[in-house]
Amino acid sequence: MADVAVWRRRARVADAAGLALGYLLDAALGDPRRLHPVAGYGQLAAALERRTYAPTRKAGVRHVAVAVGVPVAGAAVLVGVTRRRPLTRIALMAAVTWTVLGGRSLRHEAEAMAGELQSGDLSAARRRLPNLCGRDPSTLDESEIARATVESVAENTSDAVVGPLVWGAVAGLPGLVGYRAVNTLDAMIGHRSSRYAAFGTAAARTDDVANVVPSRLTAALAVATAPLVSGSPARAAGVWFRDGNRHPSPNSGQAEASFAGALGVRLGGRNVYAGRVEDRPTLGDGPRPSTEDIARAAKLSAAVGLGALALCAGWTLASAVRSRR
Repeated sequence: MADVAVWRRRARVADAAGLALGYLLDAALGDPRRLHPVAGYGQLAAALERRTYAPTRKAGVRHVAVAVGVPVAGAAVLVGVTRRRPLTRIALMAAVTWTVLGGRSLRHEAEAMAGELQSGDLSAARRRLPNLCGRDPSTLDESEIARATVESVAENTSDAVVGPLVWGAVAGLPGLVGYRAVNTLDAMIGHRSSRYAAFGTAAARTDDVANVVPSRLTAALAVATAPLVSGSPARAAGVWFRDGNRHPSPNSGQAEASFAGALGVRLGGRNVYAGRVEDRPTLGDGPRPSTEDIARAAKLSAAVGLGALALCAGWTLASAVRSRR
């Protein structure tokens, strides 16, 4: 039993080191340029959908169970294989963390969007917007593109940075793999449409549950780091507490409201998605975001990511220390 406890502690230390190293790889390199595992997973999930699809919620539950359960089971096998190989475990954890994080790519897209708007090339900005979100850019002006970008940065800071780190800290390699699988499925089939109204419900609800903690941690860290973008923690917290639950999503509103408060801008409004119109409630009290606010949002996202890394890696190390008692 003592030997098992020792190796368990070493495994948790390896998980913490892998999270930190994977975060640094993402910060330095961004997403893998070729053969991205998440893109490959999406292709496999689409192939599975062709076999499992039916316009019912039960079919959607079966689809999620297989599409998430199989990769999580594979990750659990790798955990067992590397239990007594801490260096191998660090390398594996780092590689998977790198591939499931998207912080650098998110900030790069936001900064590139700011560059297009600053140069006055609205057509180029409209062409770039689908890299950040799914709304129709064809009629958006500079202010609306800036709003869409800031909202996307806020939401994806939770989904692409904080969420993977939280689940990696809680459940190690299976947590990383499972979270990214759930998040990818939600993006593929969790939206409202005639095809996915029933079939996509399980994916959307699973994603909602998976993001309860990450979204609120994102909001709390945005409040704490607001001074880095000339914001007020008190104002950010006030907007978060007041407006965070006004958003249709139980999680997206947490991040967007806290970013709105930290940046001193007003988010929300009418969004068009492939002909479908959604009127979102207002989040925040300031003016509409400007091009300059995009760079501030990217800076805030980076600060939130670093804060999440420190907390998640620290929590993982602390769990190793607690297991010694």
